[in-house]
Amino acid sequence: MKETFTLEKSAVIEIISGLRCTPKHLPSKYFYDEEGSKLFDKITLLDEYYLTRTEKKILNDNLAEFEQLLGDEIELIEPGSGSSEKTRILLDHLTNIKRYIPIDISGDYLFSVADQLRVEYPDITIDPLSVDYTYPFELPNTSSKVQKIVFFPGSTIGNFQLSKIQRFLSILSTIIGKKGGVLIGVDLKKDVATLEEAYNDSRGVTAAFNKNMLLHLNTIINTDFDIDNYTHKAVWVEEKGAVEMRLYSKVNHAITVNGLNFEVRKGEYLHTENSHKYSLDEFSSLVSPWFKVKKVWVDDHKLFSVQYMIPRH
Repeated sequence: MKETFTLEKSAVIEIISGLRCTPKHLPSKYFYDEEGSKLFDKITLLDEYYLTRTEKKILNDNLAEFEQLLGDEIELIEPGSGSSEKTRILLDHLTNIKRYIPIDISGDYLFSVADQLRVEYPDITIDPLSVDYTYPFELPNTSSKVQKIVFFPGSTIGNFQLSKIQRFLSILSTIIGKKGGVLIGVDLKKDVATLEEAYNDSRGVTAAFNKNMLLHLNTIINTDFDIDNYTHKAVWVEEKGAVEMRLYSKVNHAITVNGLNFEVRKGEYLHTENSHKYSLDEFSSLVSPWFKVKKVWVDDHKLFSVQYMIPRH
C-alpha cells in the first residue's frame, strides 16, 4: 500500500504541475499501463513506424560484435522493458547473458512478461523490477563479479527533456559502475515527412495510444478526462529538434484533478511526448559528461543508430 500511495501522490503532483503550464503537458511515462504497452507493441508493427524494424535489423546484423564488446558474463538491465521483444534478439543469441532485469512502471504487464521469459529462457535468471526508472533506484541482489550492461532500445532517450536526460544518465552511470556499459538506440534526424508519418499512422493506433494515457490517469488518480474531447496530432518542431505528440481539444471543457479544476479551451493542446532526434555528433556531446561513445552502428539508409557507451570516468 505504501508504494501505491507514493506513486499516486507523485502522479497527482506531476499532473497538476503540467496542467498549470503553457502549453499544458502530461508526462509520457503515463502512456504505459497494460493497455498502453499493448498499443505500443502494435505501433512497432506499423508500416510508417520505421524505428523498430530498422533497429531490430541493426541488432540482428551485429550480434557477434555485441557479444565480444559486452563482456564474458553480464547482467542485462532494461529500463522500460515493455514486452522485451527486442531483448529477445540478445537473449536468443548472446551466451554471455547470465541475468536479465527488465524494469517497467507497469507492474502487472511486466510480471506477466517476466513469467513468459522464464519459460523461454530457463538458463537465464529473470528478475523483474517495477519502479519509475526516471528516479534513482536500486537493483535487486546484483553481483559485483558480472558486468552490468544497460539495454535501452527504441530511441526512448529521445522522449526525455534535457533536465531529465541529465538525471537519467547520472542514474545509469551509478547503476553500471566503472566497468559496465550502455547499449542504446538513438533515432537520427531525417526528412520531416518521414518523421511526422511515423507518429501519425493511417490506422489510428498512435492516436489510441496517445488518448489511452488519459484513461490511465483516470484510473490511477481519479481524473475525469474524456477522450472524445481530443484529437491526436504529432508535429515536427524544428527549433527543438523533436516530434511533439499532442492532444488537441475539440471543445471548451474542464479537467478535475484532486479537487482542482483546469479549463481547456477549444483548439488548445495537451503536450504528451517529445521524440527528439539527434545527429551522431549531437548525441555524443549530449552524453559526454557521463559517457564516451565507443561504437556506433547505423543502417544503410541512415535512419537509426545503435550505440555502445562506456563510463567516461
